[in-house]
Amino acid sequence: MEKQNSERHEVPLTALRYKETGTVKSIKSERGRAQGLEKRLMDMGLTPGTKVTVVKSAPFHGPLEILVRGSRLALGRGMAERILVEI
Repeated sequence: MEKQNSERHEVPLTALRYKETGTVKSIKSERGRAQGLEKRLMDMGLTPGTKVTVVKSAPFHGPLEILVRGSRLALGRGMAERILVEI
């Protein structure tokens, strides 16, 4: 029996393309800055299980604009790289 390609993959938010949607799984953190970044993102609505859609991606590694819970947020690439989503 052949394995179906319906497996889900966990990737950084920056890996999503225009109009692609993913589900927040976790937020990677750096030592010392972990709690502040995680709290800030959660305060903006980026909690595990939340659907996010890439609305715009600025050129030259600029910020991402995402749609979260009906609101648009702009995130720098460094911050977006730490948000792991399931696609």
